[in-house]
Amino acid sequence: MNKIKIAVIGCGGISGCHLGGYSRNKDVEIYALCDINKERAEGRAKEYGVPLERVFTDKCEMFKALPEIDAVSVCTWNNAHAECTFAALEAGKHVLCEKPMAMNAEEAKAMKAAAEKAGKLLMIGFVRRHGNDARVVKDFIDNGYFGDIYYAKAQYLRRNGNPGGWFGDKSRSGGGPLIDLGVHVIDLVRYLVGRPKPVSAYGATFHKLGNRPDVKGARGYSAADAGDKAKEICDVEDLASALIRFDNGMTLSVEASFSLNTKSDIGNIELYGDKAGAKMDPELHLYTNINGYMANVDFASSTALSFSGLFDNEINHYVDCVLGRAESMAPAEDGVILMKILDAIYKSAATGHEVVIE
Repeated sequence: MNKIKIAVIGCGGISGCHLGGYSRNKDVEIYALCDINKERAEGRAKEYGVPLERVFTDKCEMFKALPEIDAVSVCTWNNAHAECTFAALEAGKHVLCEKPMAMNAEEAKAMKAAAEKAGKLLMIGFVRRHGNDARVVKDFIDNGYFGDIYYAKAQYLRRNGNPGGWFGDKSRSGGGPLIDLGVHVIDLVRYLVGRPKPVSAYGATFHKLGNRPDVKGARGYSAADAGDKAKEICDVEDLASALIRFDNGMTLSVEASFSLNTKSDIGNIELYGDKAGAKMDPELHLYTNINGYMANVDFASSTALSFSGLFDNEINHYVDCVLGRAESMAPAEDGVILMKILDAIYKSAATGHEVVIE
């Protein structure tokens, strides 16, 4: 069987995760690269053995010159996700688009419609769905261990973690920690509990600390590809909180921050059912009753999220979908729903009222 020819659009930090996964998949040839920064794209080309004549700064020129490309990964700034996805779909390519799917729900719906019109796969990069920890928790949920999960909490908090560059520039990112970090845990909870439909959201956002230029020492989570530091902008929220209601009766409480006066970074998810509860912090802990006694259950082996192989799992699944060997576990429809949730939270934060999600 001939290998599928993959192109990657956007050669910044996250592209390395995609390229690494592709390089380890026997069914793939990393065929072409595109980035508005030619030097960066050529650096990636040398790293992964892509001929320099297949390096481009214009995606449309790439598709015109190389019609044999089968599929792409879109790894650009958030505000370019839609236009790059449209270009790839119009050229007849399958697309794996990094999260968040778009800048807003309207863009996301248009992307989904374009994929349907082209008859091509549009998969969203909800990488946490592919984690070892998600697989374990979902196994318990699908087997009824928790019973009816009616409440969940998710925190993705950084004390001093604004990456800078485009991440802090709302015109390119669409927002701050909610759209960058919160997207991971909101989607993961929704995926784990069976992808219920969101019906409303109440949110609040705060811009109090910014990127903390007064803090001495290195800033955490700085992104090497984030942009021109001399023109740095920080007009996104540094903390977002929200309460999301779903049509199955579950409510999800979310907190996400780039900058917060807290003791340390926090990343955990809690699920509460009428038979048992769980916490991923990052190890999985179960809380239930056994033989009439309240009991806490831990595991003999590690259940913490392993980043080793995480993106490989996602890339391998995408390749299987392109080859017709699997059905996408992160379809465009889920990306649209996630964008509706984010839009509602931001709108609620701006108006001070709960927002109904249609």
